[in-house]
Amino acid sequence: MADVAKLAGVSVPTVSRVLSGTANVSPKRRVRVESAIAELHFRPSAAARVLASRRSEVISIVAGDTSKYGYAETIRGIEEAARSHGYTVMITVVETTDASDLDAALASTLSQPIAGVIVLKFDPPGVAALKRVPDDIPVVALSGIRETRFVQAVIDETKAAEELTNYLLELGHETVHHVRVPPSRREDGRTTGWRRALRNSGREIPVPLDASWEPASGRAIGWDIADDPSVTAVFCGNDEIAMGVMRGLSDKGLRVPEDVSVAGFDNHPLGSLWNPELTTAYQDFAGLGGRGFQLLIAQLRGESGPRFSSERPPLIVRESTGRPGIRRGSDSLDQPKAV
Repeated sequence: MADVAKLAGVSVPTVSRVLSGTANVSPKRRVRVESAIAELHFRPSAAARVLASRRSEVISIVAGDTSKYGYAETIRGIEEAARSHGYTVMITVVETTDASDLDAALASTLSQPIAGVIVLKFDPPGVAALKRVPDDIPVVALSGIRETRFVQAVIDETKAAEELTNYLLELGHETVHHVRVPPSRREDGRTTGWRRALRNSGREIPVPLDASWEPASGRAIGWDIADDPSVTAVFCGNDEIAMGVMRGLSDKGLRVPEDVSVAGFDNHPLGSLWNPELTTAYQDFAGLGGRGFQLLIAQLRGESGPRFSSERPPLIVRESTGRPGIRRGSDSLDQPKAV
């Protein structure tokens, strides 16, 4: 700042006032300071500002993935909310539950001047990382299942899955089969809600079918479902898996929803463009990220307020679900080979 002040012909405090915007500076002096800043390519030191003000303007996001739809949308919601409050974000990806890997990733994050941490507790690495954040760091967890130990924002996927399953039963299906995505723990809220709805209705609870995060795994499950004429309704753990299941059923000559009703979960942007359009539950991931940031900023300001925020995803009924019909034979086409 001394170099800027010398070139602009002003005092160092004047440069500081221009940079911070905390006091009025005459337009003439402001122009001179800004011209000197541009000529010298001056950039304020973030670390120095934190030391001087004792206030960091960086939020750390810890996530097990950044490429999947729900993860990316949640991160977008956090970033937009943070930016509107003058904060920036840094992202740390944790890929395993190995203690040494987690400690190395978090050590790199915590060595930075951060104000607080938001953990996406969507998968086992996120769950494990949350437990290793030091107690003296403000932290908020984001997930689909409440855990009272932490300040947390959730999407109530249990109630949404229960509502979706009940909707399929009300259409006249004897039971609903479930294709689940990898859970963050023993069982996620989607599977719990599905199971609860069937139990409360006195219906048969089929063994869940396990998919990976890859949509192609849903396609392979669709081939298997096509060979079981007892399956008339399927609830999938996310929309991408549901699209895969629908493709697998189509490969085998079955129609959705005439032969098998298929529902997803998330409201992926492609769901309304799929053929047929996909029935789903709308998870507002960006809203989840924004709610999580609001809980964190309240901690940073020392405000006494709620430690928990929850929203229930609404059901979106589209073309992929309907009343059960008489299924076509499942042997009309040979099972395609994986490419």
